[in-house]
Amino acid sequence: MSRWWPHRRGAAGERAAEKFLKSHGVAILARNFSCPLGEIDLIGVERNTIIFFEVKTRESDAAADPEDSIRLGKQQRLHRAAQTWLARHKQPKASYRFDAVSVLLSDSGETDIRWIRDAFRPSR
Repeated sequence: MSRWWPHRRGAAGERAAEKFLKSHGVAILARNFSCPLGEIDLIGVERNTIIFFEVKTRESDAAADPEDSIRLGKQQRLHRAAQTWLARHKQPKASYRFDAVSVLLSDSGETDIRWIRDAFRPSR
């Protein structure tokens, strides 16, 4: 049986993703942004582009890659939440994109992280 409870696993994956992204030059602007329209795991900026990150954490990718679970409904919720964040921060015309970070955790503490840039493009 796994040592990872779903909430602990997700939080551990988000921490690992944040550390990874920072090491690759992304400045993190917000964590777990939530509004009535949705939630965004991490929000960062790279160069002049705001990036909305969906972090997917799993213990195994045997069934499918974690990022494959970001289906259309989730993409739409992320887009609506991103629009809310941009409006609240007076950035309605900012350049932005949606990336996915796939984190695979093992019981031994090993992590495998994949950063999928421009993971999806909602209709704007």
